[in-house]
Amino acid sequence: MGADAVDGRVTVAIVEDEPIVVDGLRMWIKEYPSYDIELVAATASIESLLAGPGADADVLLLDLALHRERVVDRVHELCADGRRVIAFSVHSDPPVVRAVLDAGAAAFLAKSEGGEDCLRVIRDVAEGRPCVTPSMAEAMADGKVVRLSRGEKEALLLWLQCMSKASVARRMGISEATVRQYIARARMKYAAVGRRASSKDAMLARAIEDGLIKAEDVREYRSYAAEPQEE
Repeated sequence: MGADAVDGRVTVAIVEDEPIVVDGLRMWIKEYPSYDIELVAATASIESLLAGPGADADVLLLDLALHRERVVDRVHELCADGRRVIAFSVHSDPPVVRAVLDAGAAAFLAKSEGGEDCLRVIRDVAEGRPCVTPSMAEAMADGKVVRLSRGEKEALLLWLQCMSKASVARRMGISEATVRQYIARARMKYAAVGRRASSKDAMLARAIEDGLIKAEDVREYRSYAAEPQEE
């Protein structure tokens, strides 16, 4: 998969069956060169993406309706392989947005959002920064219970059990940068519904409130854990 893009050019691949949308992305990249984004692949199917150079792009921009068929169920598969996926669709109703975020997508972009907004989200996702688009904010605010993806939930629970982020990464078989991204996204989701969790203790309180973890489970782990705590 693409390396963590902290400095330098960000590579993006798009899976989109409407050439005009691909042309629009190319135009935005040319219009806003300061974002330093390179389109390395544009395909009309997920299979074509996986077979070509776009498979290793830093970010994947995925249209959720390809050839008139929804591909929401493919998001988890792509994210499970370590890709940073941004769902990109005209269908931005809250259940759809929540479904792709639950599946592990790093962000959701409505096709009605502007070019600079699109490039900003691509850059943020590539660099591991949490971001909230208007569509995501609306979906998250539809109820106060935060919905975490599988990866976010697993990373959060292991980290709350006094494991360092490096240890969480080893346990999950992912990079430490991805663990940091999962935890940052969980914080972002809590903040979006007015339940800020800026510290580890605050995040633990939120997780207990939502029934994600029990306080006694954390105490039991602390009795034999030697991992340093992190904020």
